[in-house]
Amino acid sequence: MNSIPVFEETPVEVSSPGVFGGSGIAGGMPEPWAEHGARLVGKYTDKLLTRLEENRRQAAAIEAQQLTILDALRRHFEQSEALHPDQATTHRWSDSAVARRTLVTEVAASLRLPERTAERLIEEARMLVHLLPGTFAALQVGEISRRHATVLVAHAQALPAEALPAFETAALPYARILTPTKFDRKARILRERTHPDSIHARTVQATENRCVTLDPACDAMAYLVAYLPAEQGMAIINRLTDIARTEHGPHGDGSEEPRTITKLKADILVGLLTDGVVDHSYVDDTMVDERGMLVTPRFRKGYGHGITAKVMITVPVLTLLGHENEPVMLEGCGPIDVETAKQLTAHAPSMIRLLTDPHTGIVLGVGKSRQIPKELRRWLHVRDETCRFVGCNQPARVFDLDHTIDVQYGGLSEESNLAALCPKHHDVKHHTNWTMGQHPGGNITWTSPSGREYTTPPAMRLAASPRVPL
Repeated sequence: MNSIPVFEETPVEVSSPGVFGGSGIAGGMPEPWAEHGARLVGKYTDKLLTRLEENRRQAAAIEAQQLTILDALRRHFEQSEALHPDQATTHRWSDSAVARRTLVTEVAASLRLPERTAERLIEEARMLVHLLPGTFAALQVGEISRRHATVLVAHAQALPAEALPAFETAALPYARILTPTKFDRKARILRERTHPDSIHARTVQATENRCVTLDPACDAMAYLVAYLPAEQGMAIINRLTDIARTEHGPHGDGSEEPRTITKLKADILVGLLTDGVVDHSYVDDTMVDERGMLVTPRFRKGYGHGITAKVMITVPVLTLLGHENEPVMLEGCGPIDVETAKQLTAHAPSMIRLLTDPHTGIVLGVGKSRQIPKELRRWLHVRDETCRFVGCNQPARVFDLDHTIDVQYGGLSEESNLAALCPKHHDVKHHTNWTMGQHPGGNITWTSPSGREYTTPPAMRLAASPRVPL
């Protein structure tokens, strides 16, 4: 195997802080030499990224070829049904069932996959090749990845055939620009808008399948999975997060909490469900077993009492008045039915008035409030929904807002100069050569150290707003 040279031109000391970030002067070298080295690093980085993108396109094209072969196999087995005598009277399976199971087991054995996975792949191939031609064409030329195609198929499967063209036309452009996770959220919204049946009727039906399951995992662990109405799931995870963030701070004796927020949420869940309330003192080293796991999770007194779950929803005004069927949005999750939204708002301690255009989804105003800073922060958390760095899905509501242009450089504390950044990407912005610029409507363009640009759109847009000092 041929090794890839680090540089094809004049060598540069890549470990020097001046090359990748910082002052711009590498290790005390003269500034012109440092700038030359930085250009070489940027040029070579861009070259490797270009090769990486080309490989991704080639991989997508190969995935599309595999789907074509899978669909050809499916059609071959379906056509072969006519070659077999009807066995329905002597066997439990019909000819079509025999052909289907033979196909699935053949594919599963050949690709060394579970049969359920093989069956899903065969159905995915059928839908892409025959029912979602635009998506399949985009996969063939590498405009989208296989994961994006899989997400689109998963949502399309819940739609009747006559609704598929409209759904694909609306969703496919987002598959080209969003990460699979963000595209999944967007596709879920578009599916709700496209589905001919009301979301309330489908929610009532889906609620009948609610359940809690336990899936064994390796190393004596397990996954506890709950299939619940979305507003209940969000309320649970938000409550766990709020308790964990409170617990994560310094303790009264000066000691630091050793567990991460993620681990704390798991321990709090165990405490609330096994003891009914987390009502213990802080954990010490004697409560950790040989695996480093808590024998009995312990917390400061009182958790579980006086803490209420919080969710945030956005209701289009014409939907609330019964004139439109635009879905209500549950922050961090997606669409819910208007009846559930009415139940939630009936007991809400406070609300923010967001008037939205029913056709574009653009927010027309934030109403009047005597506490504008607080409401502005809430609005921006709704607008951004997640950290605004490229591909980050950390929820915006738990982070402070970052000034796109720092105040010390003339930046204003206004909607068009504020965005949610998680702590990690806040550090990326301030301590590396990544830069960001915010545009009218909430789009943010990130420029990488190699000079590449990536645009992240907001989850919700504000048409226009006055400058509001904090």
